[in-house]
Amino acid sequence: MQSISRRGLVLSAAAAGAAFGLDGTLEIISPAHAQKADMMEKGFSKFKVGDATVTTVYDGIWEKAHDAGFIKNASLDETKSALKAVGHTDDFVPIPFTITVVEMGGKTIMFDSGTGGQTGGPKAGLLAKQNLAKAGIDAAKISTIVVTHFHGDHIFGLMAKDTNAQTFPNAEIVLPEAEYKFWADEGVLAKLDPGRQGLAKRVQATFPTWKNVKQVADGKDAIAGVRAINSNGHTPGHTSYLIGSGANQLIISGDITNIPALFVKNPEWQAVFDQDAALAVKSRRAIFDQAIADKAVVTGYHWGLPGAGTIQKDGNGYALVPVTSM
Repeated sequence: MQSISRRGLVLSAAAAGAAFGLDGTLEIISPAHAQKADMMEKGFSKFKVGDATVTTVYDGIWEKAHDAGFIKNASLDETKSALKAVGHTDDFVPIPFTITVVEMGGKTIMFDSGTGGQTGGPKAGLLAKQNLAKAGIDAAKISTIVVTHFHGDHIFGLMAKDTNAQTFPNAEIVLPEAEYKFWADEGVLAKLDPGRQGLAKRVQATFPTWKNVKQVADGKDAIAGVRAINSNGHTPGHTSYLIGSGANQLIISGDITNIPALFVKNPEWQAVFDQDAALAVKSRRAIFDQAIADKAVVTGYHWGLPGAGTIQKDGNGYALVPVTSM
């Protein structure tokens, strides 16, 4: 793997927002090309970015019931209309979980760890149960797990439900420094509503005691060839990652958006899960504008399969053009 390109450091959210004055409408790429039932049944997708082999692994789906508070600045009718426009059901919000695994330089690096079957409803938890093995990935040979942020659907796969015992004790686990600082602070409980305190308590009961954990600061390498990109907003330390393979670029975006039909097409929409919604919007645009400028491939945690593609801009929104699987 070669070093990160000239754009390896994140564009500041403010600068990116000012640089691209966009308005108008956009037609999003239909998910008919990206999320066929047979692809979900297969459970994974593979493609190449330069010398790296990228596998996106399906961990299942949360069939989230509609509620008026899900998108702060869009109505239920607008939400349902956006889902129907690309062929999704509008009976619920279909939120998939998709983990990115990158094989490069003789190492196997996994980004986030899935739900562990502990959140996301009864149809989640397929990563460890079957799909990692289906993809030909030996869990015991994963060398590094790089975390984007600490929401349960991203970190519960690291820990057993009842004991918090490590699921990947032999892997190095890399955590975003700012995210760790927020959740591991003993004073954070007083700042959180009761529904989020359990997550903070679980973080504090695990990561500080694990010996195979290290932290990465914004703009630094999580491991060689994997650069941390500040994409705060969804959480206080949400971090995306940039991998360079020659002239090719791959961005693991984490939760820079939720499902594309809603938040790629409508980047100004603010999900209830975004802790700082305005900052999340700025970070979303910054990452997407960087991806467009560098012609990077982007993976998204809630994008289903193939879970990756290139980004196009038009008007005030974006479209995801899915990758072609191997």
